Amino acid sequence: MLKSIHATAGAFALTIISCFWLATVISELFTSPQTIATVKGLILWGMALLVPALVMVGGSGTYLGKGWRLPVVKAKSRRMKLIASNGLLILLPSATFLAMRADAEQLDTIFYAVQALELLAGATNIILLSLSFRDGLSLRRRRIQKTP
Repeated sequence: MLKSIHATAGAFALTIISCFWLATVISELFTSPQTIATVKGLILWGMALLVPALVMVGGSGTYLGKGWRLPVVKAKSRRMKLIASNGLLILLPSATFLAMRADAEQLDTIFYAVQALELLAGATNIILLSLSFRDGLSLRRRRIQKTP
């Protein structure tokens, strides 16, 4: 059961971050300042779904990884620490700043500099979560092959 929760929460978190990233790029390139403000506000509200999903991934992964000494498990753990740090130190503050700035219609150089940082940090988390998802699938295959 915990393995299913871990995998589902991980896929959910990856999907949410990918949607945030795509919505940002599309709104910035093709829509009005009002739509950008709406997207930024929705992303901030979406953090209420993302943060618990990431907590579930990290907590369940820590529990599931106890006692495993495989390099792939250690790599997943290191990635999760980077994902969490990136989220707490860059993505959450950036989302808050950008939502407030967009709501005030201050789409200036500072806004776009923080936006670039947020896109880079978001892409990093997408890559890290994707790598961990891949490694989780390889661990699953390994477990299935060992089961008679």
